[in-house]
Amino acid sequence: MDVIVLGLMLLSLTIWLGLLCFWGQFWRTDQQLEVTETQLESLPVVCAVVPARNEAELIPTSLRSLLLQDYPGSFNVFLVDDRSTDRTANFAEGVAHAVGKPQQLHIISGVSLPPGWSGKLWAVEQGINSASKFAPDYFLLTDADIEHDPGNLRRLVAKAVQEDLDLVSVMVRLRCESFWEKLLIPAFVFFFQKLYPFRWVNNPNNPTAAAAGGSILISREALERIGGIQVIRQALIDDCALAQAVKRGTGDWGLGTREEFSQSPVPNTQYPIPIKGRIWLGLSSLTRSLRPYDSLATIWDMVARSAYTQLNYSPLLLLGTLLGMPLIYLAPPICVILGVVWSNWAIALTGILGWLLMTFAYYPTIRFYKCSPWFALSLPAIAFLYTLMTLDSAIRHWQGRGGAWKGRVYPNSDNL
Repeated sequence: MDVIVLGLMLLSLTIWLGLLCFWGQFWRTDQQLEVTETQLESLPVVCAVVPARNEAELIPTSLRSLLLQDYPGSFNVFLVDDRSTDRTANFAEGVAHAVGKPQQLHIISGVSLPPGWSGKLWAVEQGINSASKFAPDYFLLTDADIEHDPGNLRRLVAKAVQEDLDLVSVMVRLRCESFWEKLLIPAFVFFFQKLYPFRWVNNPNNPTAAAAGGSILISREALERIGGIQVIRQALIDDCALAQAVKRGTGDWGLGTREEFSQSPVPNTQYPIPIKGRIWLGLSSLTRSLRPYDSLATIWDMVARSAYTQLNYSPLLLLGTLLGMPLIYLAPPICVILGVVWSNWAIALTGILGWLLMTFAYYPTIRFYKCSPWFALSLPAIAFLYTLMTLDSAIRHWQGRGGAWKGRVYPNSDNL
């Protein structure tokens, strides 16, 4: 038994060493939009699209932050009232008048949800269609629960223009105030970065693609090139689906240099190359989510809503997750306990080393969220809870209750 336990612990240790050394430095938090202040040399036209369904409580703060952006170019906000029953549109109109910018806000009354669309994406589609009359260079796709830092749009546009990016997105700072938020919310970001290492996402030569739906700036040209929002109309994890569509491209061909398409030794010659999008994803320390997750139940529902979707509804991937998560996260503390009980210090020491490695990986995220360092040691317990949430997500899907949000259920939607 000692040999088996030690073998499993060595496997867990090897996995952590591989993750830390070869998995896109996912554990680092240096990919931040606010790291360097940039200046705008041009002023593209931007239209923000905000889908809102029963957001009267949060819309005064979030919409105010949008209307008070310090962006010096043309900027309009299109709020799509997705058949709200709490007077969301009235509150929005009041905010626009309160800040003296009623002409900058355009309220769209959403029409009935057609078959084959998720509610949010149908609202986004309606907003984009209405905003298109302004011929915007970029669309800012954002949620109704996001409070934007005054310079957020300016920094997003500068990043896109200066680095010739088709899509720029930031994982906004999630609310982290209650005990359950401090315990589980930083881990949500940590696991997201492990699934989509930001350095890989930002590397045009790496196929990994992801975005964070709270704040996405996408060029109109790129959106048209992929066929519009309708190409991801059923996606529950719509932000990552959009990023994948942009980065993957459409199969169209353009012209590039020899460095981009190395087939001929003739210099300064243009060659056909496949058109693929350039995207960037990072963290934001200033733009933040207002959505409270102050209990285990609310966080559980948030994760369970789409966890099985992230596994492409695959029972095999689910089985791999249910076996892999304990091996990676639970084996080290269990081995520490068993090693002490059995007086087997080889098992105990390898368990301690594995636990220290995962704590080292998690600590930058804990520091970014300004939580107590002791939370970094709790990653095994956190991972156990997330594993149970993932299993519950699969059970909900099998019962036809998957993807429930805002009174709608999308049991058969796929991440296209």
